[in-house]
Amino acid sequence: MKRNILCAALISSLLAGCGADKKPGGPGGAAGMPPTEVDVITVQATSATITQELPGRLQAYRTAQVRARVDGIIEKRLFTEGSDVKAGAALFRIDPRNYQAAYDAAKADLDVARLTLERYRPLLDIKAVSKQEVDLAEARFKQAEAALTRARVDLENTTVPAPISGRIGRAMLTEGALVGRGEATLLATIEQLDPVYVNFTQPGIDVLRIRNDLKTGKLKEAEGAKVELVLENGSPYPLSGKLIFSDLAVDPATGSVSLRALFPNPERELLPGTFVRIRFPEAVADGVLRVPQRAIQSNPQGRYVLLVDAEGKVSVRPVKTGAMSGADFVITEGLKEGERVIVNGLQKARPGSLVKAVPWDPRAALLPASPATPKK
Repeated sequence: MKRNILCAALISSLLAGCGADKKPGGPGGAAGMPPTEVDVITVQATSATITQELPGRLQAYRTAQVRARVDGIIEKRLFTEGSDVKAGAALFRIDPRNYQAAYDAAKADLDVARLTLERYRPLLDIKAVSKQEVDLAEARFKQAEAALTRARVDLENTTVPAPISGRIGRAMLTEGALVGRGEATLLATIEQLDPVYVNFTQPGIDVLRIRNDLKTGKLKEAEGAKVELVLENGSPYPLSGKLIFSDLAVDPATGSVSLRALFPNPERELLPGTFVRIRFPEAVADGVLRVPQRAIQSNPQGRYVLLVDAEGKVSVRPVKTGAMSGADFVITEGLKEGERVIVNGLQKARPGSLVKAVPWDPRAALLPASPATPKK
């Protein structure tokens, strides 16, 4: 009797479990739960500006080394380290007493030479002095003029000026230090930071490929496109720049071509020596398929994307990628127009599961997160 009761209870439990499996929910998730929501884009053939993203390094627009032009003892530093200075601003003062004395002596010598010459010239007319004596007096006067000019320049150089406008670094010497003109003593360095250069290189083979594609008509010239900068933390720099230099030769040691771009830097946010990435246009391609870089996944077999079909089912599709177009990959193989590619929610979308596809809004990723409601 007890054995029959246990069998009946076991059969009832199994039947209840089978009934639970038949509740709505399907393969998308737990029983009764709605399908996971994912953001998708619909692939379309468009015209795309092919871009190249390369590593680069920032360099100041101009750099000037502040050096002493006369010998002497530094009497005072006249600037704040790390501040912005204007061209011509006084930076250091060197003890001027010896140079002031030399200037006063040269001025006195010039006065004597002038008086001598002025006295000799009328005497020449009455033959009281010879022509040779007058010529010597004129020569001494010119020498005295040159000596006074040299003494005045040395006296002026006891105040060391800023050769350019920019941001000055730390002082290399302090008050009381002996500086020498012959040793060209470095006192400080000034860097002009607005605008700022970005130096980078591009493989010579890439330059050749682009030129061949332009000649054959596969690509078109990219005109009026902006050069973009990506900072070390991955965030884009808000101001665009321009290419100003491209080397005409390939470096035989590296096989690369040197390039340079110029970026405005009004807030001094970009500092020399920083490593960045530069994104610049190379050409325009028509009728290409492209998807956001964040939609591309990788595994040991290669790259792939997750698709959503008309029934909302997720599937895996291997793809081949080509060049970049801004933040998008150009797809050379694996996709066709009209297919829906998952951009957001990839971690929640499993192959074979059911999802709810909504159009992706790229602007939403740029909006700041709303502040959390404070707890009461």
